[in-house]
Amino acid sequence: MIQPNVDVANRSVEFDGTTYRIQELGPDNLAVLLAGVPVGRIVYSWGAANGISESASTSEETLTAIAEAWFAVADAG
Repeated sequence: MIQPNVDVANRSVEFDGTTYRIQELGPDNLAVLLAGVPVGRIVYSWGAANGISESASTSEETLTAIAEAWFAVADAG
């Protein structure tokens, strides 16, 4: 399985050859954008990172992988 590459400083995650931008909506609630268009959200709740798809172009599995990687790196820094 390919691991997402997180760049907290640039608020982006590269996964499977695609770069997603991360935009904060609130504490532990972030929008995921692809080419400036929101495709879903990542949230950290009850000790778990979750992805919520809001577009047919990006699966929940992809967003969950992005969420797990983002929160692991962002919380470590």
